[in-house]
Amino acid sequence: MTDPIVATPADVARLVEQAREVLRIEADAVASLVPRIGTEFAAACGLILACRGRVVVSGMGKSGHVARKLAATLASTGTPAFFVHPAEASHGDLGMVTRDDVFIALSNSGRTEELLAIVVPVKRQGAKLVAITGDATSPLAREADVHLDARVDKEACPLNLAPTASTTAALALGDALAVALLDARGFDANDFARSHPGGSLGRRLLTRVADVMRTGDALPSVAAGAPLPVAILEVTRKRMGMTAVIAPDGRLAGVFTDGDLRRLLERTTDVGVLAVDDVMSRTPATIAPESLAVEAVRRMEERRINQLVVVDAQRRMVGALHIHDLLAARVV
Repeated sequence: MTDPIVATPADVARLVEQAREVLRIEADAVASLVPRIGTEFAAACGLILACRGRVVVSGMGKSGHVARKLAATLASTGTPAFFVHPAEASHGDLGMVTRDDVFIALSNSGRTEELLAIVVPVKRQGAKLVAITGDATSPLAREADVHLDARVDKEACPLNLAPTASTTAALALGDALAVALLDARGFDANDFARSHPGGSLGRRLLTRVADVMRTGDALPSVAAGAPLPVAILEVTRKRMGMTAVIAPDGRLAGVFTDGDLRRLLERTTDVGVLAVDDVMSRTPATIAPESLAVEAVRRMEERRINQLVVVDAQRRMVGALHIHDLLAARVV
């Protein structure tokens, strides 16, 4: 067999048309599942929602890859699940399955020997069996407490041999199951973030202002009534582009920013005779330390500013936040 070479416009056209045909066949395979979603699907959801243990997902070959993905999707969306290899299950891993579990077996033919070898012990143990197959008359479908029909008219492979449309259909049906369960459990974005703490969504939904704000000596602040040059020096020294102005009672009185300075210099250069109170903003944007960091981003965008003063319930300054802090924490 010689190496194929794409050399002519005809070769290109054939490749493009073949790819389009694959997508048409697989799209039709997924679409054909829609009218089959009914009482059996609801029954499978009911078994899983009532499950006091875990969902154990298994499959061999390409169906095994789909099974691994289904287990991962279930686990990340509120349904505790894991994958077990059917061949390994026959040699001890079946001990992972308990009577409180639901066992989901995937096989397009419904005749995969490695799966059939373990479904009877699984049922004898008391676990419920959900089968996802392409043949409702297959041994695996008959053994199942609930059978989900994932049959396809043909594979996208021109030889009608390589699992293509069938695995796509099983994958889509598994996603439908996971999302239906997610909705039934009331699983929300905060729950998703807790199971994805390392991802961008997790950072956005779990990171609090207190986690990233500046504190202690890094905080820019001057007392109310301070000479303006003192405030300018504080802005420069703390490198936040602003300084908080603190009233005698310890509460936030205002904020003086480098933007305020630029606007002042458009009117006068005689800044030495002014106090910070004369030019500060008395209604600065603030945020609470327990707020989500993503809320700080939203407030900065709304006000078109780069800094926020963090205050407690008594309006005392407890921190400060710059857009660079949020970028460093990868919240933005």
